[in-house]
Amino acid sequence: MALSSPGSNKLGAARVLVVVLFVLISRCGATGGGGDNDVSHDDEDAPKHLGCDNNFELVKVRNWIDAVESKEYVGISARFGASFKTLGREEHFLPLALLDSPDGCVNTSQRASGAALVQRGGCSFTTKARVAQSAGAVALLVFNDREELYKMVCYDNDTSLDIKIPTAILPMSAGNSLQSALEANKKVRVIMDSPGRPLVDVAEVCLWLIAMGTILCASFWSAWEAKEAAHERCKRLKDAPDAPLTHTSTVAATPAGNGLYVTVTSAVLFAVFASVFLILVYFFMSKWFLTLLVVIFCFGGVEGLQTCLVAFLSRWFTHTSRKFVVLPVFGSVSVLSMLVSPFCITFAVLWAVYRHVNFAWIAQDILGIALIVTVLQIVHLPNIKVSTFLLGCAFFYDIFWIFISPFIFKQSVMIVVARGDKTAGEGIPMVLKVPLIYDPWGGYSIIGFGDILLPGLLISFALRFDTVTRKSLRDGYFLWSIIGYGLGLFLTDVALNVMHGHGQPALLYIVPCTLGTIVALGWRRGELGSLWSKGDSLEMQLEDDCTEA
Repeated sequence: MALSSPGSNKLGAARVLVVVLFVLISRCGATGGGGDNDVSHDDEDAPKHLGCDNNFELVKVRNWIDAVESKEYVGISARFGASFKTLGREEHFLPLALLDSPDGCVNTSQRASGAALVQRGGCSFTTKARVAQSAGAVALLVFNDREELYKMVCYDNDTSLDIKIPTAILPMSAGNSLQSALEANKKVRVIMDSPGRPLVDVAEVCLWLIAMGTILCASFWSAWEAKEAAHERCKRLKDAPDAPLTHTSTVAATPAGNGLYVTVTSAVLFAVFASVFLILVYFFMSKWFLTLLVVIFCFGGVEGLQTCLVAFLSRWFTHTSRKFVVLPVFGSVSVLSMLVSPFCITFAVLWAVYRHVNFAWIAQDILGIALIVTVLQIVHLPNIKVSTFLLGCAFFYDIFWIFISPFIFKQSVMIVVARGDKTAGEGIPMVLKVPLIYDPWGGYSIIGFGDILLPGLLISFALRFDTVTRKSLRDGYFLWSIIGYGLGLFLTDVALNVMHGHGQPALLYIVPCTLGTIVALGWRRGELGSLWSKGDSLEMQLEDDCTEA
């Protein structure tokens, strides 16, 4: 896969296949931020009244077993009771105990001087809290019968709550671990706290800069290649004036002769196939399926990294890049590609093997950025008409699978897939991510590849159009589209903070700020017709340039 060259038809087809798979998978990731700990959102209509109107908050539970600090757990506070923010100080180093009633539903004469631990089930959450409170407990920890963090709410008959102790629910694995230690007569002490999150983390700014830089790099590279290809086609036109320079009606070669133009048909089919692929991932997501996605990502990452390195190094190693050898299966391959490919393959394999270590996100971002830039060289938008269909379909695709799908599937399909609920929390690798620095809950700020790739196609088109029509930066469309993209990402981050880290469809904000800006400017300048139909049609401009020359 890495041994590619423009002259290899077999590898060209393989590259197109990887591009198609990559574009489909890139829409499986929702843009999100905050920690890795999400909570269930299926009880928003639960009753709220006086004494039962708390905001749900994540709770850190640090614990020591026989004076040795153990794994930290994360729970979620109840809608009733006091806040955990008052328990975060060291003086609240509380002993943890089991109640006589494992589920905490039966009043007991037992006295609990610290925090109590009970199982979920048997009675309401408020009943458990009353029992623990009457036993003298300072706080109550309920462990769930599953790993998700379910929200503890009140019932309609809980009209006069007098619960004063803070209550939280823990995942099943956390509860089982603490219960096993207590049943083994080990001394368990806990400190529980609910620290707030910063309004803005440095990671969000870094991710914004990475996304902007990726699109800028890809756009200028695409415009430069288009210009070089135009000169080459002009030369061929002069050498053979009768040779036609045309596109096909469905999938056409790019001006560079090594890629694809998107058509209206393929733009609509993209949304259809992406939806089908997302459903397949949702229902069949497992560790083996995730492994398959990792392999596909590695193939694409190797191709992207190799393409970028060869293009960069060919300026210094001109002779090596222009010298080709014919290999079985691979066809004609440049010597420079052969030399670079082993490094790219090793880099991707090492990431796949060690992708769970703390710093693996750096390698994932490098592979992802290289792949996005490469795809933007292979896939082009020919005009605003196709852009409108592609981004319009992606716009409604994001809205449907994040906001509307919960009404059909009882949960947001795209968020479940991106979060990796069925793979022990390991999401799909088709995202750029940066670890949160100042967030006490940790986690990553992430953005899906598709939220960079699809707007990038439009912004690259805008720069090529400006180049062909010889527009200045201010009078063109590229500057305003890239500003619109930056604004769209900013609005996405604002929405993430307002929604407390709940995944957002970034294209909901990016598409109006980019496509809407170009369409509005084109209409105001009287150039919308040219943008809509002709776009960056290099052949017409090329013939004019050659004629003038």
